[in-house]
Amino acid sequence: MPRVRELEVFRLVLPFGRRSETLLVKLTDQGGMTGWGEATSPPPKTWSKLEESLAALLIGVDWEHPDAVPSGESAVDMACWDLWTRMRGMPLAEAIGGTRTSLMATVRLTPDPSVESLVARVNQQVCAGYGHVTLDVRPGWDVEPVRAVRHAYPALTLAVDCGNAYTELEQLVALDSYGLEVIERPFAVTEAATHASLQDQVTASVAVEIGSTAELDDYLTLRAAKVLLLRPAAFPSLSEVRRSHDRAVAAGWDIQCTGGQGAGLARAATVAVASLPGCTLPCDVTQPPRQNQIVTPIVGADGGVIAVPLTQAGLGHDIDEARLRRFAKDSFHA
Repeated sequence: MPRVRELEVFRLVLPFGRRSETLLVKLTDQGGMTGWGEATSPPPKTWSKLEESLAALLIGVDWEHPDAVPSGESAVDMACWDLWTRMRGMPLAEAIGGTRTSLMATVRLTPDPSVESLVARVNQQVCAGYGHVTLDVRPGWDVEPVRAVRHAYPALTLAVDCGNAYTELEQLVALDSYGLEVIERPFAVTEAATHASLQDQVTASVAVEIGSTAELDDYLTLRAAKVLLLRPAAFPSLSEVRRSHDRAVAAGWDIQCTGGQGAGLARAATVAVASLPGCTLPCDVTQPPRQNQIVTPIVGADGGVIAVPLTQAGLGHDIDEARLRRFAKDSFHA
């Protein structure tokens, strides 16, 4: 039975790329075992909430299972799962019901200055072993780049991520003629009815990203999509992630796990969740830059394949604490 004797919380500003913020939680039990969790781009009040309440919630408290710790914070829940599974010598993927030992990966490509340079980047990724590519599109950068990539690679499995940026169906219906597998996040998440209209008009599967089973139920009722984009770090707990997985599978949906941001721990949790039986689409943990990661081995794809760490307990990765502390903007200890 875990009993946390001390905890540390770190706020990091990652040094590469967009210099995004991430929050890490370290729990240490009475025997010296540690568990780690991460929240990528946490809400502004998360830090003060944890500083005020986390010690009282966990220090010296016995708990049988991570679900018994009502934190409501994904980083704390992840750290509890990591500690709990490490104490049992069990990989996180196995503990939550994962069955896969390796995952196919998609690579995500952002808009380019020109269509020609985008096609060249696609060529690099295909040569590196990727058989699935996701193109970020926006109004004004959509039909032309997708047409060019499809012309260059007629057999490539291709998806587009719209970043919730569209308000009309016309351009998205036009994209469907290029043999897309998935149209991700076309409209604002509140526009379930608009998603349903699009799904009725396209062959591609519409994918939505939600953060609770209640939101998912709304989409299931309207038959507004066919794919769930599952980002574990967006949920308050891994058990809630698993419930959403189970509901989507029961409805006949496919699932794609996504979560390439942060310092590596959230990516590792994404890989564990992607090993669940219903996660049938390629996993997305490829968002750059990899230099921001503080875990070893680095979480990512090799030749378009991601290994699930089933021979190590917990999240399956070690933490470079020296690197972590260099990145830390702030921290507190209890």
